[in-house]
Amino acid sequence: MQKSPWGCTAEGVAVPIFTLASDAVEVRVMAYGAKLVSIRTAGRAGRMAGIVLGYDTLQDYLNDTKTHFGSIVGRYGNRIALGKFAIDGKSFQIPVNNGRNALHGGPMGFDRYVWQAHEEPNAVEFTHVSPDGDMGFPGTLTAKVRYALEGSALRIDYTAVTDKPTVVNLTNHAYFNLRGDDNGNILGHRLEICADRYTPVNAELIPEGELAPVAGTPLDFCQPAVIGARIGDPHEQLRRAGGYDHNFVVNGQAGTLRPAAIVTDPESGRRMTVETTEPGMQFYSGNFLDGSFTGRHGVKYGKHSGFCLETQHFPDSPNHPNFPTTVLRPGETYRSTTVFSFSVA
Repeated sequence: MQKSPWGCTAEGVAVPIFTLASDAVEVRVMAYGAKLVSIRTAGRAGRMAGIVLGYDTLQDYLNDTKTHFGSIVGRYGNRIALGKFAIDGKSFQIPVNNGRNALHGGPMGFDRYVWQAHEEPNAVEFTHVSPDGDMGFPGTLTAKVRYALEGSALRIDYTAVTDKPTVVNLTNHAYFNLRGDDNGNILGHRLEICADRYTPVNAELIPEGELAPVAGTPLDFCQPAVIGARIGDPHEQLRRAGGYDHNFVVNGQAGTLRPAAIVTDPESGRRMTVETTEPGMQFYSGNFLDGSFTGRHGVKYGKHSGFCLETQHFPDSPNHPNFPTTVLRPGETYRSTTVFSFSVA
């Protein structure tokens, strides 16, 4: 593990960047937003390539307040309807930043802060303290995210504690392209999602409250399928999202580390396996990327340039009693683990 300076914020706060390297994988993470900056791994021909979208400079990340490339998003990742929820009968309002709704913790989410870093031999742990009332959320929340590289696997461990009842839903918002971060779109990737059900959304991409079967729909990835094969189908859920932007209910027991997805790029042979303890995973096919951001190698990231597999609790859970709870109370510890493993098909 190596630490290097990578610049400063407009306020003069220094932002270090950390490189974790094994024989198979190189990972870079930085303190601003606890962001996953890059992953490099080899394909079938042995050629190393970057497989997550991102930028070459800190300033580019500071300028981008829309995509959340590689960010840890919180205090509540994904959407909360109208930015409103209640705990124990008390109502709270989060500033809306996605139409009428709150997204990824509001306009000043965890991705907009410099986290404190603690170095370990093969890992780095970031800590952020969110004060009581931050973006309308109750309680002082201390969140920790630890990135560890173990051979060909990147493990992300999340913990959080609070001094008042609050809601928390942390995830990483990396956009992957196993062909290479400068090599076209992801529509040819083959994806398998270990989920028999998903949460259908309304026109504002807020869950309607149902856990619906994927069988018989273009959201069925129980068997490997090409991402682009059905993305244009005249299905109402795809029409509403402009592609895939849905939470899948991961099979198996939440709280246990279990398979969530396998993605393969037939061209390069790169394969990524996702395991998680979370009850859900958001599959997003980069529908809102529009070429307005220029990433590494001068490439403009257009529609479907990358995909996200955001392991998480369900969107808008605080407003759906039938969803797994996201309430965290004093004396409890929020824990979550996700592992991304890389290999060659």
